[in-house]
Amino acid sequence: MNFRNIILTALLLPSSLMAFSQNYKFDEVSYTPRHTTFKLIAPDNAKRVVLSLYKGGDVTTDKKPLSTKRMKHVGKNIWATTVSGDLKGRFYTFNIGKGETPGVFAKAVGVNGKRGAIINMKSTDPEGWSNDHILSVESTPNSYLLTPNYSGLTVYELHFRDFSIARNVNLGPKEFRVKRQSTEYPGKFLALTEPWAINYLKDLGVGAVHILPSFDYASVDETKLDKPQYNWGYDPLNYNVPEGSYSTNPYDPATRIREFKEMVEALHKAGIRVILDVVYNHTFDLDNSNFQRTWPNAYYRFTKDGKPSNGSGCGNETASDKTVMRQFMLQSVKYWAEEYHIDGFRFDLMGVHDIETMNEIRKELTAINPNIFIYGEGWSAGQCAYPTEKLAVKANVSQMPGIAAFCDDLRDALRGPFSDDHKGAFLAGIAGSEESIKAGITGMTSHPQVDYTKVNYSKEPWATEPTQCINYVSCHDDMCLVDRLKASIPNITTDELIRLDELAQTVVFTSQGVPFMLSGEEMLRDKKGVHNSYNSPDSINELNWNNPLRYPQVFSYYKNLIALRKNHPAFRLGKTQLVQKHLEFLPTQGCLVAYRLKDNAGGDAWKNIIVIFNANKEARQVTVPDGTYTVVCKDGKIDENGLGTVTGTQVTVGPQSALILHD
Repeated sequence: MNFRNIILTALLLPSSLMAFSQNYKFDEVSYTPRHTTFKLIAPDNAKRVVLSLYKGGDVTTDKKPLSTKRMKHVGKNIWATTVSGDLKGRFYTFNIGKGETPGVFAKAVGVNGKRGAIINMKSTDPEGWSNDHILSVESTPNSYLLTPNYSGLTVYELHFRDFSIARNVNLGPKEFRVKRQSTEYPGKFLALTEPWAINYLKDLGVGAVHILPSFDYASVDETKLDKPQYNWGYDPLNYNVPEGSYSTNPYDPATRIREFKEMVEALHKAGIRVILDVVYNHTFDLDNSNFQRTWPNAYYRFTKDGKPSNGSGCGNETASDKTVMRQFMLQSVKYWAEEYHIDGFRFDLMGVHDIETMNEIRKELTAINPNIFIYGEGWSAGQCAYPTEKLAVKANVSQMPGIAAFCDDLRDALRGPFSDDHKGAFLAGIAGSEESIKAGITGMTSHPQVDYTKVNYSKEPWATEPTQCINYVSCHDDMCLVDRLKASIPNITTDELIRLDELAQTVVFTSQGVPFMLSGEEMLRDKKGVHNSYNSPDSINELNWNNPLRYPQVFSYYKNLIALRKNHPAFRLGKTQLVQKHLEFLPTQGCLVAYRLKDNAGGDAWKNIIVIFNANKEARQVTVPDGTYTVVCKDGKIDENGLGTVTGTQVTVGPQSALILHD
């Protein structure tokens, strides 16, 4: 174990937890060819702490240890031992009497993650890794400084298996079969290193891929990958090790690490950032978790009657407010940023964590690289055993500068409430959500023309800056957009579905927050109507790579929409002051919202940009400032070179579509 600027202080009262300096670095295993030192954070009153060494990493086939050794109590809550000889390639566990565990800070593990692995981490670096780095985002002026403008990102959420498993030749009906490049690595990290994947993402124009949980999780048996298994991965086992089922060889501890780095490196070379979905709010279970087996009850919250609190909805919730959990989270995200060059973190159920911890994470990651983006779900899945006013929920985002939250206000204003799949809203032609959409367009910031008393969930602005607002209409843990439109609009035709799909994303991608989309929406993805497909088979979750051939106009629209945002800084001003200065709403109508970005907003080449969203089934007339305008978006087509011109104070926007023009 190595400590860097470590200060161990007295035990905290009354929880008997330890306090660390903010800059410590804890390694459970410090390897050299001559000897390996093992250290474990465990309670001082543990009666017997044992290290076991194994030849193999599979607990089902290699059951007898090569040796065991009692560890010594060497400091406050620190147990240690050193073993001589070259242990590279061996496996280990700790045991304080609660069952064997690879520990909390394991960085390499055997198959299924039950044993830690002793490896030389430097040997896992692919060629050129020393030249790889976290990518920068564009900046905006902030007083006399430049600060990252995360609204310049386009975030594309994907699951490795969904994205790549069906990418092969001659798939689907004969009339749609084409000769195209198939994947060598379906469902693996390496799928995102292949030319077809890189070229597809670059062609679409996304700036960041948000990958669903990629740490070692519990629900997929890595010894049986020949059998159908599927999970999103929100069931953490080892937080600091890549998931073995996404590697080509889960039995070899180094393979998953190297292949994950190869994926990051390939995406970085293409200019695409990698955002890691992290799930620190709960573990797969409580009693058998690495946390509980190394320090019982230290990492979790409990109710007043001593039962595990369940703010995660998964049977337990971690306690970021306790020192050991807070320091674990800090060191974990720093490790992913430094070892794997991760560009951002999405916090699952961020509302379970406390504000202080999230601010410390922002501080520590900023010290590594201010371009690292942090965002999360600003809610919990149940009541937490901690005061709500101290939690990182959406209403408290203003207390967390540099951290963003998902905007369910705009999401549900567009497509209908999360609680009822069959209830529509703006897209279904139901009036009443216009003010919520206006709030979403501003990035949920303060704006003189937005009446927050009429906004669906938030009665006041919750974002200090638009970069704290993630705008989206669908993500993995809900119906995808196509399924939601079908469920909420009976007898919807394909043409209508396409119009509304494109309209919804036009709202998202021209709003001032950070745009976010679920992979496959650009090809009219569906999940057969399944709302929560976390363990559904490939037939539900996979992307159908014939769809871009069936609906080429949809992919083209998404591509041009993303390019429109990228090419025009007016859509990503990044500062509330600039939004208030340059964004002016035009009078709304039922199921129609319109606004103007004026006076070369953000230094845009276009002087004034008019944006109109019409969800009605009929065309609508809208009054605009007098002028001669070039139309760049109309009736499902986007062309920045122009689709025609209009003159005067009246324009007509087609049914269920967006109209964008400029002078």
